Parts: sequence; C-alpha cells; structure tokens
Amino acid sequence: MITTIEELALNAWQSLQTLVYDGWVLRFANGYTKRANSVNPLYASCLDVAEKIEACERLYRARNLDVVFKMTGATQPAHLDEMLSARGYRRDSPTSVQLADLIGTDTRTENSILVTETLTEAWLSDFMRLSGVNPSRRATLEQMLCGSPLLNGFFALRRDAQTIACGLGVVQNECVGLFDIVTDANFRNQGHGQTLVQNILAWGKAHGARTAYLQVMLNNAPALRLYAKLGFTEIYQYWYRIKT
Repeated sequence: MITTIEELALNAWQSLQTLVYDGWVLRFANGYTKRANSVNPLYASCLDVAEKIEACERLYRARNLDVVFKMTGATQPAHLDEMLSARGYRRDSPTSVQLADLIGTDTRTENSILVTETLTEAWLSDFMRLSGVNPSRRATLEQMLCGSPLLNGFFALRRDAQTIACGLGVVQNECVGLFDIVTDANFRNQGHGQTLVQNILAWGKAHGARTAYLQVMLNNAPALRLYAKLGFTEIYQYWYRIKT
C-alpha cells in the first residue's frame, strides 16, 4: 500500500528531472519543495548503500541543493534511516498520509468554485500569492504543473471577485490526490477549506476516482481536524532526512 500511494504522489507532483538509481528515485526541480528535490528509496537495492548515499550527495551538491531523502516505513533498505541519522542527516517535516473512500463521502459542490483542467496564469498567480511563494520560483512551478500527463484540476474558491482559497486535484488509477490546499489567512476557520476539498473530491469522483489521498503535516492541527471530519484516516507517515 505505501509504495502504491508513493508512486501516485510522485506522478501527481512532477519534478523537472528524474533519475532512477538502483531502486531509488532521484528527483530534481531547482530546489522548489523537498518533495520534488529528494531521493525516494522505494525499491530493493543491490549496490552498497553507503556508496549510493555518497553518489546521491554528489549529484545534489553539484546542483547546489540540500541532500534530501524522503522516508517511509517501506523504505529500502530498512536500516537506511539509521544510516542517514548516523551520517548527520536531520529528521524533518513529519507528515501523515491519509485516504478516504469516496463512496458515501460528502462531495457537495458550490458554484463559487472555478475549476480548469489546464493551468492558467490567474490560478498560478493566486496560488503563489496565497502560499507566499517567492516570485523567483514562478517559472519552475509553472514547468512542474504543466508537465504532468495526468488529469489535473486547478480549483479556485472566489468571494467578491477575489480568490480566497485554491488547490490542486490529480486523478490516476481510480484515485484522486489533493495537493496544495491553501486558504487566505483572512478567511480561515470559516468553512472555505472544507468547501474547496469537497469540490475536489466531487470532481475526482466524477472522473472515476473511488479513493482520495492527501499528505498533511503533523503540526497542522486545523487541517488534520478538517480531513478527519471529511472521512480521511491515516495510512502511514513519512518524513525527510536532510543534510545541508
């Protein structure tokens, strides 16, 4: 189950470059997000693990990037987390991966939410504003969001001609992934996040999804409460090991 969801998430959140190295998936995206610039040790390895770690370090440092490993309970090999810790990699960003069965899930829609299945300049600008993304990252983010061969839904919830919340849904293999759900700080705790998520779930369901998945950091208590209310339950956790 872990590997299946990790593969879906890798496909949904595209990097700019990917290298498969003896069972590990290395991703590069000019440093924008740890998710898109990390080593994902998903599959069994044959080579010496210490030598592989050093090879990864050289590849990321050559691009002036931190060396980041994304870890789960299914990481290969099983002792990799301990090896990285011993080499000075710090643990970072513990995250809950959650699923919801869309059969019977409340997926009411609202007309105030706009959805397009291609990236628009308006959505990208709104997302960057709401998320506080540095303008210097715009070209990289645009490349990542335009590069997916999967079905994408770009959602924007508007009030008085202003976007106050937005998010991304990605459909693959009867699953819809929810990414980058963000609400304007001035409009939080008013139910807008729930409305946005319900619309993404309804869209995914309309496109054949039977299951929804998402990733939420463990320190985000409001989001954890919202997703529990909508029927999401934790399946596993992941975290990063980072060496600067």
